[in-house]
Amino acid sequence: MFYLLLFLLLLDGALMGVIVLLQAGKGGGLAAMGGGGGGTMADQLIGGRQAATLLTKATWITGGIFLGLALILSVISSRAATSSSVLQQEFQQQPLSPQPIVPPAGGEQGETPSVPGTEPAPPPPPPTTTGGN
Repeated sequence: MFYLLLFLLLLDGALMGVIVLLQAGKGGGLAAMGGGGGGTMADQLIGGRQAATLLTKATWITGGIFLGLALILSVISSRAATSSSVLQQEFQQQPLSPQPIVPPAGGEQGETPSVPGTEPAPPPPPPTTTGGN
């Protein structure tokens, strides 16, 4: 559903671009507002009532469809999104399993506690000396 709406949005945007480029220019745009356009500033800003052409109506319709599809897609994508933090995803994938520390069983004070499943490393072998002086 999401990809179908996304495809329709792209198709509508391309169609709207073509329709806008096919329309004839309405005047000088911002350049004509500086003065010397033949009329008052109010006439230039408000403009006269023009007949709505087929291209103008098509622009309004495709623009409305574009905005509607964009709104629907933004709502769908926000609902489908879960956690966006990389740290949250990392902690959810690998839960921590704490191992209990076992206190020494009646040993001396200087002994280190042993953790089940681990064995102490054997002591290193004594250095060998070869004959000599």
